[in-house]
Amino acid sequence: MTEHQLVRGLERLVIVGGSLGAARVAEEARRLGFEGSIVIIAEEPVAPYDRPPLSKQYLTDAAVPDLGLIDVETLGVSLLTGNRAVSLDTRNRRVHTTAGEVEYDALVIATGAIPRQFDLGADLAGVTNLRTLQDARRVRDALQPGAQVVVIGAGFIGGEVASSARARGASVTMVEVQELPLVNAVGSLVAERLALLHRQYDVDLRTRTRVRELVGEKRVEKVVLNDGTRVAADLVVVGIGVEPNTGWLRGSGVAVSDGVACSPYLESTVPGVYAVGDVARWVNPWSGHSTRMEHWTAVGEQAAAVARNALTTDRRPCSVVPYFWSEWYGHKLQLLGEFAEETELYGDPEPTAPFLAQYRYDGNVVGAFALDRTGPLMKLRGAITERVSWESLLAARARAAR
Repeated sequence: MTEHQLVRGLERLVIVGGSLGAARVAEEARRLGFEGSIVIIAEEPVAPYDRPPLSKQYLTDAAVPDLGLIDVETLGVSLLTGNRAVSLDTRNRRVHTTAGEVEYDALVIATGAIPRQFDLGADLAGVTNLRTLQDARRVRDALQPGAQVVVIGAGFIGGEVASSARARGASVTMVEVQELPLVNAVGSLVAERLALLHRQYDVDLRTRTRVRELVGEKRVEKVVLNDGTRVAADLVVVGIGVEPNTGWLRGSGVAVSDGVACSPYLESTVPGVYAVGDVARWVNPWSGHSTRMEHWTAVGEQAAAVARNALTTDRRPCSVVPYFWSEWYGHKLQLLGEFAEETELYGDPEPTAPFLAQYRYDGNVVGAFALDRTGPLMKLRGAITERVSWESLLAARARAAR
């Protein structure tokens, strides 16, 4: 017996993509009591696995960590690996793949995102993105003591790669086109601290800089910057962002706009077709903004909503308070809520000391960023979730201090 009433006549759930979202939707479907068939179509030749460790523990731990996410036998899932979706026939409810057609009653798009195209050095060994297990294996093998690593892009992934490379004894040059790392995501006050953090751990951070050319015969040897500087490189890791993987949906009737355009229920413009994870764009009730989240923690909440809305009569909007964490050089970085220009920084004025930043918009607390300040950050969770006014937050603190 289940607390939810399952939709009658829905016997076959198909999930396209071998991602965390796919695994969580399958798990949630079974938890809801769905007894029909579940099919996961995965382009990679392996079962769904956890991606965040690819730029952290996978690169640094002596033993390769287990990244598996799903027990297909226990869940009774049919897993089609090495199988890429090429088009979608929504009229006849069929997914066309490289291995044939797969019919569905309900469909979940969980194809995630693909690295933004970087045209230089595509034919050179030693140049890679870091998105898949295969990518991570190449990077891990190359991170030897004394290796010269160039990281293109100073985002969260770039920071994790730089941190992992330094932990393995490699030298790191980081190239970023913006004036500061992550400045658009966390603001200049926080980004200045992050730049100092990189430099504290001997990363050669080059901001306001572009890559002009990658030089080498068969393998990359040097990176030429826009000012003419030539940086020696044994390994180049490109981390300049991602784009939602939606090309296979052309002609399907599923609307796409920097992701699959979804209702607050995470249902696409085609009834019975949903999206989850990096590929889903929806108006998040928490913020009222059109949102596409690339956060690991958001996927679980999205997956629960998708499974419930696709399989049961208990449909509810999906509201998510963004939360993201990362680890650089043994320090914990956390972002809760969203960035706003009005920023207040608390903590030791020492440039690389722990700190907490609070973000306010229109007089309300909408987010916070912490470096090694987990406790104070989590105390703000309720205020950020409710988007309370700054004045009421200060009043509550004054009452607590009495």
